[in-house]
Amino acid sequence: MNTPGPAGGRGLRLIPFRGLRYVPEKVGSLAAVTSPPYDVVVRPDGLHHLESADPHNIVRLILPQADSAAARHRQAAATLHRWLAEGILAPDPEPVLYVYEQRAGDVLQRGVIGALALSPAAEGVVLPHEDVMADIVEDRAALMRTAAAHFEPLLLSYAGDGGPTGATAVIERVVERLPLLATTTEDGVAHRLWAVPDPAERAEIQTDLARRQALIADGHHRWATYLELQREHSGPGPWDFGLVLLVDTVRYPLQVRAIHRLLRRLPVAQALRALDGVCRVRVVEGPVRTALDALAGAAAEGNAFLLAGDGRFHLVDRPDEHLLARTVPAARPAAWRRLDAAVLHSALLEHVWRIPDAPDHIAYIHDPEAAVEQAERHEGTAVLMHPVSEDVVRDLARQGVTMPRKSTSFGPKPATGLVLRSVGSD
Repeated sequence: MNTPGPAGGRGLRLIPFRGLRYVPEKVGSLAAVTSPPYDVVVRPDGLHHLESADPHNIVRLILPQADSAAARHRQAAATLHRWLAEGILAPDPEPVLYVYEQRAGDVLQRGVIGALALSPAAEGVVLPHEDVMADIVEDRAALMRTAAAHFEPLLLSYAGDGGPTGATAVIERVVERLPLLATTTEDGVAHRLWAVPDPAERAEIQTDLARRQALIADGHHRWATYLELQREHSGPGPWDFGLVLLVDTVRYPLQVRAIHRLLRRLPVAQALRALDGVCRVRVVEGPVRTALDALAGAAAEGNAFLLAGDGRFHLVDRPDEHLLARTVPAARPAAWRRLDAAVLHSALLEHVWRIPDAPDHIAYIHDPEAAVEQAERHEGTAVLMHPVSEDVVRDLARQGVTMPRKSTSFGPKPATGLVLRSVGSD
């Protein structure tokens, strides 16, 4: 964010907490018990791979397997309780803030993990930029409520000023010290975590952040879940805070990627027939990354998508202007109306293909190869998207305008399983 804080003067309030962490001697390796965020683990083979990596992999808490939702949530709570009793997980001795680093090749990201005071979007402290799906919020709320825990931090971005003091300055000092843990996950990302026990350094971080506002980069459904659970618990208490990772994107810019769609019940041939006379459609060369390059070129000139699932890649662009005028909500800002996701959902999904935005019809998949593979396997259609620029996301968020859900994927995302928060033990 370019402005130092919200208009009302109140900024981010980050407090220390007693993190729950794996005891290294009790597990095969720290890398083997971590996972990507719950919404990135979408393929059954990915879930099974994580479950088999170590019997204590965090996926057993964030994506428990049982016959019903209630049984899944009870199983996660029971697993957490058992792991605590067995010493697999243990609370740190005192409440602290944490510094977290991810490094992969030229990509370096550092931030601070803590418990952040919750606030509605209207207060302008934490700005969402995407809509959420009620069924996912309900499921995450039931999981957190039953387990009384926050299993994975949200990713929030803010803009520091590069000064000699403040949160980023503390981070740069802390990373010169011995970390609490260091591990490299199988994707080649090196992770390190430090505690910040010094009250003076914590105060320096907190004073700086109190002047800032943050953008939800990743975790809109979990943030909505935090707010829902806060409403359920009257009076001040631990549910007034949520587990987050805050990254100064002036110092450590985030990467923005697209989230792709899998249309489960729409074969590619049927999708293409419906687009006749509505959009320009061309076959482009594969494999996926080559086709995405063609998409990027077309997206520079206007709305564009890639359809796949029949063994080929179909570049769709130049949607009919009359269709857009008739279907894309005119009351929204011009920048919103030009979004690929807005055009896809308002014009193509709703009016051309007539597909409801429901889980049994549409899946949201981060990995383009996975989206194509699933479309081919299930005879559906993968719609591959081009990423939105961070400036557009930020400007819309400042206006209080949310983008269509699952419009962006910011990263690198924090690994799940390095530090958890037990609600009530801060």
